Amino acid sequence: MLTHWEMILRIAVAALLGGIIGFERDIHRRQAGLRTHLIVAMASGTFMVVSAHFVFFQHYVAGGLVEVDSSRIAASVVAGVGFLAGGSILRTGATVQGLTTAAGLWLVAAIGLCAGSGMYPESVAVTVLGLFALTVLRVFEDKKVARRRIVLLFDSSMGHSSSVLDAIEAQVESLHAKALDLDYRMDAAHSQTTVSFDLLFPDSLALGALVAVLERLENVTEVQVRIP
Repeated sequence: MLTHWEMILRIAVAALLGGIIGFERDIHRRQAGLRTHLIVAMASGTFMVVSAHFVFFQHYVAGGLVEVDSSRIAASVVAGVGFLAGGSILRTGATVQGLTTAAGLWLVAAIGLCAGSGMYPESVAVTVLGLFALTVLRVFEDKKVARRRIVLLFDSSMGHSSSVLDAIEAQVESLHAKALDLDYRMDAAHSQTTVSFDLLFPDSLALGALVAVLERLENVTEVQVRIP
């Protein structure tokens, strides 16, 4: 039977390794960061320790009326983390974001279970492999296209909607970009037209250059660039 300090060590190792993954996510400003990953891994490690040792502390005797399946608690962690990870997946327009973060939460849950069972070398190895996948392999993904949510405000008293949209289309084409999920709103009372859309453009294009091009649109009064 493990001592209490040995069980606490397993939980601490799980929290530490999960925090390492979470720190990487925090650096890239993902929805779930250091604290979330650390807590998930620590909770998973705790569940594993409880699953493996709660029978002893309940003083059940062999041949008694109580039947215990000690694997149920640990198995439920996998399903439970699935719901938690689903909350980090967001849909913005035609883009789905957060899948890697959700997978990272699932990963730290596995690391927590691994450390909670005392498999320290395996849990450390999985942490290293996870960091490799999240950092080194990023350079092999197609990240040559940037995406921003563009909001443009026009003085509609000086132009027609068709000319506004035509001008935007021409500027988008000049940037070798693509506009998605366009939203057009006209406020006749205040003579203001708002056009918003997701812009996909080469990541080699500097943000300042992008704003400068949009500011050249006729009758534009305000340009907003947001990260979706």
